[in-house]
Amino acid sequence: MNKKPEEVVNLLVQKITHLKKGVDVQETGRVAQVGDGVVTIYGLDGVRGFEVVRNDRGAEALVLSLDVSSVGAVILGAPTGFSEGDVVHATGKTLRVPVGEELLGRVVSARGVPIDDAGPISTKKFQDVEVAAPAILDRRSVDTPLQTGVKAVDALVPIGRGQRELIIGDRQVGKTALVIDAVINQALINESLPESERVYSVYVAVGQKMSKLVYITQKLREFDALKYTIIVAAPASENAAHQFLAPYVGCAMGEYFRDKGSHALVIYDDLSKQAVAYREISLLLRRPPGREAFPGDIFYLHARLLERAAQMSKAKGGGSLTALPIVETQEGDLAGYIATNVISITDGQIFLETGLFHEGVKPAVNVGNSVSRVGSAAQSPGIKKLSGQLRLELAQYREMAAFAKFATDANEQTQRLLRQGDALVEMLKQPQYQPVSVAEQLVSLFYFARNFDEKKEAAERIERLTFVLERLRRNKSFSKSLNTHKKFDEALESKIETYITESLRLMEGR
Repeated sequence: MNKKPEEVVNLLVQKITHLKKGVDVQETGRVAQVGDGVVTIYGLDGVRGFEVVRNDRGAEALVLSLDVSSVGAVILGAPTGFSEGDVVHATGKTLRVPVGEELLGRVVSARGVPIDDAGPISTKKFQDVEVAAPAILDRRSVDTPLQTGVKAVDALVPIGRGQRELIIGDRQVGKTALVIDAVINQALINESLPESERVYSVYVAVGQKMSKLVYITQKLREFDALKYTIIVAAPASENAAHQFLAPYVGCAMGEYFRDKGSHALVIYDDLSKQAVAYREISLLLRRPPGREAFPGDIFYLHARLLERAAQMSKAKGGGSLTALPIVETQEGDLAGYIATNVISITDGQIFLETGLFHEGVKPAVNVGNSVSRVGSAAQSPGIKKLSGQLRLELAQYREMAAFAKFATDANEQTQRLLRQGDALVEMLKQPQYQPVSVAEQLVSLFYFARNFDEKKEAAERIERLTFVLERLRRNKSFSKSLNTHKKFDEALESKIETYITESLRLMEGR
């Protein structure tokens, strides 16, 4: 049947009106070379750094190197996911990982995938792995203590919420033990705090043995600390890409709590292994090697990670992200390349000395080489006042003890200094998995600051102090008042002095 011209025109107009105007444009390239977990791709001219690219089989890679005619990317997942000649599509998206409270108590991979056989994680919240650090005006100064429960740390090198404090030392000197005690202590404190004041922990294991990771997980579960903790695992069996990414993934998970006004502690164990993984990737991507074969941007690798730790201003919610990076040294060499880089980025370092460790001083904190640039601003009032002379007395003791080995006789003042130093060292010793409350630290420091039993030998003084602390643990009301004290005035000093005196008298009357 013939149609009139105007009918044909109307029909065409209707067709054009309902025509879908969207055009699906994808930038594609082709894999030129695959080897050792990295791929070289030609044709992706508009791709960005840290963009995820994907082939037709769904395998993904992260773009790290942008050259004139090609891009270099690390394979995320099995290295067999890419082959030469594969067509690769740009996704236009950066790497994102799941975040949220649903991850607490779980062990996840560097992609945020659960690996603990406890089922899938049901979270709809995702966050970019690479984000800019908070601006200066969005931060405020660190002024709230983060109690680790380790006497040598809380008294001598205090850590505040939002601080970056480096844990450094040779292998097998207790670096991981110290940070795990801090995680356990946060869990103990959290039980008596409202949700907004709790500190959630993120433990990032880079290049560790899987057996060590399983042991840490079991210990955290044993002390009921796992429910406040996320474990991000990139063990030695994982590829270099995941070991490089794991700290950023853990940081993103911690930032979720910071940005919602809560508090998080993130531990990077350790950044030495992350740097080695990044060196491996960079050499495979044919970047020019520099000192110790590390690429020129190795400083930026850690700077852009650690700068994300911050105490946010009230206008930004008042949350905090505290970072405890760990760096392994060789023979106590603090002048190593990675060590000096991270020292210059952080707000201080806690140096664990091998010699002290083998002498039985655990944790083996070297007071002379340890420092907190935040200082007493991040201490509770009582500990701040009582620990003022402690560092000086320990330094004098170390120096005097070295000379006393060769002296045949010592005057009364020297003997008193040595007795006090011996007792202080013994007091600061602490078994693993036994964090100490603020109340116990306060009483211990007061005992030495007011020179109780100063003429007695170190072993007897520690025995008497132990009795006082055991009695304190049973006195819940007094312990709570010391744990939560806001000012350290004469009235509180008098109460502590009376309590110690009564306890010692009770011990003598047994």
